[in-house]
Amino acid sequence: MMYGFGKLAMVAAVTAAVVIGSTAARAADKDIVDTAVDAGQFGTLAAALTAAGLVETLKGDGPFTVFAPTDAAFAKLPEGTVDNLLKPENKDQLTAILTYHVVPGKVMAADVVKLSEAETVNGAKVMIKVNGDTVMINDAKVVSADVEASNGVIHVIDAVILPPSN
Repeated sequence: MMYGFGKLAMVAAVTAAVVIGSTAARAADKDIVDTAVDAGQFGTLAAALTAAGLVETLKGDGPFTVFAPTDAAFAKLPEGTVDNLLKPENKDQLTAILTYHVVPGKVMAADVVKLSEAETVNGAKVMIKVNGDTVMINDAKVVSADVEASNGVIHVIDAVILPPSN
């Protein structure tokens, strides 16, 4: 179920739709973007997806797997980083970061734990480490898994992951 993990769409940032207090069935009726927005803790991700022009992509058929950083995860970045990335002149860099959070296909937690890496839509790979009940995507911890959406799944992470520099 790896699908070669090629280049999908910047669903990474938008995938941060951890539907807290909502049932999985209800979440599955909405796409990744709407699921994340309704969760209330992905405002920065939603703004980033809008600035990068990735909203329509992540509202598409998919399926997508998004490792979605929360607002608190974005707040851990150095001061001014998010504001700088949201500037139109930095759209390419923002898009590279957001697409690094998205994997093509629907990869549920039971599948993720069997992998050691996955290729993102960005083209670069994320490293996956499992230690007991803890799953790490690079240096970010998965804090909520298997938030289903009509066009994929969101795994909420506690840090923004950055693609390797070329």
